[in-house]
Amino acid sequence: MQRFASFREFYPYYLSEHSHRTSRRLHFVGSCGVLVLLALAIVQRNGWWLLAALLCGYGFAWVGHFFFEKNRPATFRHPIYSFAGDWVMFKDMLSGRIRF
Repeated sequence: MQRFASFREFYPYYLSEHSHRTSRRLHFVGSCGVLVLLALAIVQRNGWWLLAALLCGYGFAWVGHFFFEKNRPATFRHPIYSFAGDWVMFKDMLSGRIRF
């Protein structure tokens, strides 16, 4: 297992694990779904939406990895950096830094 001293060191690796455009799009859709479901959880004061948010985010991402990237999600080896990487990649796609 590869070790990283910082998130700054990890993020280029994370991006290399998301080179397939369809996989990045699935991550983006999953992240959008998470935001909507979190909003629903807050507005409706219903914690079940949090479970749905978790399933939505990881579900879309893992489909991208297993069917398009053909790799193992970084979540299994680097859960905290991977979680942060997903949101940084989401921001980078929104800003146009990474091709959507």
